[in-house]
Amino acid sequence: MAQLPIPEESLIDRYGPHLKSMPMGGGQAGEAPDRLVKTHCCFCGVQCGIQLKVKDNHVIGFEPWEDFPVNQGKLCPKGIKRYLQNDHPDRLLGPLIRTDRGFRDAGWDEALTRVVDQIRKIQSSYGKDAFAILSGASLSNEKAYLMGKFARAALGTANIDYNGRLCMVSAAAANRMAFGIDRAANPWADIPLAKCLIITGSNIGECFPILTDYVWRARDNGAKIIVIDPRMTPIARTADLFLPVRPGRDSALMNGILHVLIERDLIDHQFISEHTVGFDAVREAAAKYPPELTSRITGVPAASIVRAAEMWGAAETGMLLHARGIEHHTKGVENVLTCINLILATGRIGKPGSGYGTITGQGNGQGGREHGQRCNQLPGGRDIEKPEHREEIAKVWGIPEAELPHAGLTAVEIMDAVKEGKIRGLLMISFNPLVSLPDAASTRAALEKLDFFVAIDFFLSESARYANVVLAGSLHEEDEGTVTTGEGRVTRIRQAVPPPGNARLDWEIIVEIAHRFGKRKLFPYACSEDIFRELCRASKGGVVDYAGLSYHKLEAGYGIFWPCPAPNHPGTPRLFEDRRFYFPDGKARFHAVEYRPPAEDVDEEYPVILTTGRVVSQYLSGNQTRRIGPLVEQYPEPLVEIHPELAAPLGIRSGDLVQVESRRGSMTLPAMVVQTIRPDTIFIPYHWPGKQSANLLTNRALDPISKIPEFKVCAVRMKKAANESSKVQGLRI
Repeated sequence: MAQLPIPEESLIDRYGPHLKSMPMGGGQAGEAPDRLVKTHCCFCGVQCGIQLKVKDNHVIGFEPWEDFPVNQGKLCPKGIKRYLQNDHPDRLLGPLIRTDRGFRDAGWDEALTRVVDQIRKIQSSYGKDAFAILSGASLSNEKAYLMGKFARAALGTANIDYNGRLCMVSAAAANRMAFGIDRAANPWADIPLAKCLIITGSNIGECFPILTDYVWRARDNGAKIIVIDPRMTPIARTADLFLPVRPGRDSALMNGILHVLIERDLIDHQFISEHTVGFDAVREAAAKYPPELTSRITGVPAASIVRAAEMWGAAETGMLLHARGIEHHTKGVENVLTCINLILATGRIGKPGSGYGTITGQGNGQGGREHGQRCNQLPGGRDIEKPEHREEIAKVWGIPEAELPHAGLTAVEIMDAVKEGKIRGLLMISFNPLVSLPDAASTRAALEKLDFFVAIDFFLSESARYANVVLAGSLHEEDEGTVTTGEGRVTRIRQAVPPPGNARLDWEIIVEIAHRFGKRKLFPYACSEDIFRELCRASKGGVVDYAGLSYHKLEAGYGIFWPCPAPNHPGTPRLFEDRRFYFPDGKARFHAVEYRPPAEDVDEEYPVILTTGRVVSQYLSGNQTRRIGPLVEQYPEPLVEIHPELAAPLGIRSGDLVQVESRRGSMTLPAMVVQTIRPDTIFIPYHWPGKQSANLLTNRALDPISKIPEFKVCAVRMKKAANESSKVQGLRI
């Protein structure tokens, strides 16, 4: 039965007076805290250390945690203001049940009884896989592990996936294909040791501001910095070389740079011979991309391609860092593999200042993809289709291997299966697909079609408005747990305050549902640490090995880098120092890649490229940051970045309303005319819902390996809207 949404409205209109009254500093003036709690920021994968100020069981501010080595007390705008979400009037304080007139308050027994009854009804009528789970990569490791076990051992469904499917999976797949392991090869501390840095598809200055300090320290130590992006991002403005690549052409550019490296003999023949497999095929592929041809494909001047190869090839050490800009494509895996080819061809791996890293955008983007909440994965990074891996986890869980489901559908495929009637029910936690999935109209149609939908969250997200039951869960600072950062460091999250009102800890909600399904023996946990202990046992012997970790060990050492296979093991900050990779022969794999165009390229009807991304003051779908007053004021609404050469013929000036249309939808937003973007490309940030959602326009096409959608390139047309100019106020970027 279709569900009717609560009408959407502007957060600024609804909460404007409250937002403007929120404190702007690090705490409420004149209040001394009862205690300081050392923990970590709830946002990106840098996971900066922070001390939360607590008074009367409320978070009232923060103090820098200068001893934590990653950020040394520094915080970005989101980290500084994160504490303001805690007492927001939108906070869910107990379960809600939908009625014909909207939501009403409910007790936990009534709400959970409804959830269990409806799941049983759907699975008995349509099969176990007719009920699906969508989880989040901002969850702690404990909760990520729990969600995978809950889906498979409590509900028996194969269909569990997570919102990291929209984030890191292209890098994860490529890392496993090339190295046999999915983790950054180096700690962030290696960045200042590099003599050349390639940063591609990563707006570090806005999305990961604390890492800017590492890049600048490298520059101060004499490093050459190469930035590859369709936009001249803040980090690009300080680069030695900026390559303004046309969106969707990254693999061609990397092949072109490798072509020059090979032609000028700037490769490491000994490393290639002794430690890799497959270089001859890559040499053949790269031979097809001389600078002039590469320039025509990518829009990057041939001289700049040559210069990039010279800078990279001549440097004594070098690191390559990338993020979603090269991963959000139908050939995201191929793009990442061409980056890794550059690393392997020059032997820049496994030593100080030489290596490779994927900058994770979600709070637990690394750990969230390691312990079983992905549709094809079991704990410890194991493959759900490998018999020996299935046996290992079944033994830990105490169930027959035959009871473990096999691989299920990915996040986008789950929504498509809902529309097709193959999936009838959904449990969702910390995921907001109506804002974050491409082609929002298709996602809305799926949510409306569900027979039963239960959401666990701390705010009522745009997606949760379609739920039959909403269960009030917990914020990051309301629970104990661990998070694994983008550099592979497992850190401790400490509870600062309990959940407010009648809200509950996320893991307690899931465990209670499992108990109501008669699975008490499989879910015997009394605290988060119980889950972590089992996670560590389950990971033992896997590629992602946490077996030697404990809460005590993590607290004693500012976190520990995995793999950590034994209690006396110190952890592994830098991978591959012994030049052995995670394959039976110990050798890394090259992969030859032929450039192919995006799934949807420009044409006469839709002549402009749209690319999407983040802004400094917002996070993911904005369910948290759009409720924090100072962050809303910093960037109150999405804007369309347009180059003057594209804007002028259309009569568009900054502040004018612009209609942007793709084959899937249209939207009207204010323009921001800038010279820091390619003239053939526009940029729209994706943190807003409803009529302001960039994903009204984006393409649902998927990478065939990672099943990540092509957020970063689609074809659009645009015109100046008939309305008067928009009055954009309070924008500080």
